[in-house]
Amino acid sequence: MTEHAKSYYAATANRQDARPALAGTERADVCIIGAGFTGISAALELSERGFSVIVLEAVRVGFGASGRNGGQIVNGYSRDLDVISARYGVDAGRAIGAMALEGGNIIRERIDKYKIDCDLVTGGLFAALTQKQMKGLEHHRQVWADFGHHSLELVDKAGLAAHVTTDVYVGGMIDHLSGHIHPLNLVQGEAAAAESLGARIFENSPVVAVDGNVVKTAAGEVRANFVLVCANAYIGDLLPEIGSKIMPVSTQILATEPLGAQAAALLPSNVCVEDANYVLDYYRRTADNRILYGGGIVYGGQDPASIRAKILPNMLKTFPSLKDARIDYAWSGNFALTLTRFPHMGRLSPTVYFSHGDSGHGVTTTHLLGRILGEAVAGIATRFDVFAKLPYYPFPGGKALRVPLTVAGSWYYRLRDKLGV
Repeated sequence: MTEHAKSYYAATANRQDARPALAGTERADVCIIGAGFTGISAALELSERGFSVIVLEAVRVGFGASGRNGGQIVNGYSRDLDVISARYGVDAGRAIGAMALEGGNIIRERIDKYKIDCDLVTGGLFAALTQKQMKGLEHHRQVWADFGHHSLELVDKAGLAAHVTTDVYVGGMIDHLSGHIHPLNLVQGEAAAAESLGARIFENSPVVAVDGNVVKTAAGEVRANFVLVCANAYIGDLLPEIGSKIMPVSTQILATEPLGAQAAALLPSNVCVEDANYVLDYYRRTADNRILYGGGIVYGGQDPASIRAKILPNMLKTFPSLKDARIDYAWSGNFALTLTRFPHMGRLSPTVYFSHGDSGHGVTTTHLLGRILGEAVAGIATRFDVFAKLPYYPFPGGKALRVPLTVAGSWYYRLRDKLGV
């Protein structure tokens, strides 16, 4: 039996038991491929609506990015709302902008409704390393205000002291509707909620084929009225027609030993933090007062030679006082990047839908898009079609060249970060 990556989350998960693998033929209204946030969000939405649901998971619930990420509730998308409006038109921009806070709201509603124990803390900080980045945050705040969202508060360097103890930033912006959670406990709690409403989840059941509305594994099959493909960065070669439009990208995270009062002194208000670089760092306190620090990317989804060597220098640049802190956990995981850096939703047939490619903003957008998938199955496809009608493109050069071409492009932005231009 395949298990979770050896992360801090897996070591501290509330639920450690496994669900059975699929064997034989099963039937349901909806079959969902993938038990990450998107698939489980859709399963819970559909179960609440009275549909019979089967979820097939290749490994374990939350095995992929949903159970390995930084645990930050970051609102919006990986492109700002004014960029989305300029690219897709005012009407699409307004519709997408109106949903920008919904994913975070869904998370908080479900935690409360189903009493999910996942260490929810309110508040997040975007940190600027340069004055140019600070102006970018000011612009971001104004754009969100133009869309009717007023949860953002600018803070100067002196104001940062209440939130983070470091000299590397010139200012920042607080999102009072952001926050952080233990993501594996959240997705497993949501899965248990769906099961309490009748959903069935089969683990260690990788899908080998989708033949119309029949979803096949090595040991069985599910016959359904609808199929939702929610495999994201771990879709592999299952459906090349959509797999070509995403690229797996790995990101790496360290977790220190429990630090007690030292962790509280470094992050006094217990907000989560991400900086404003193109390749950004992100970090937070855990419930047991570790510093969980992530960053770095590897296009193509491979692990770096040493996760510790890739992330530790950045952590010590931010917090030099951690030079003697023991590192208890180091892990990596993949998210799915699209060429547009915007989520990709659509139909493969009138009854086969998919959603993937949240491009680094998956904790909140997966919850939103899972709900929208559920709405579409229930015959309410207005919001689904807002996303499905947007243009999406395969990566230039196919699998052979998508990584080197993307790396070449990222070098330009990394250089700009270093030069502060």
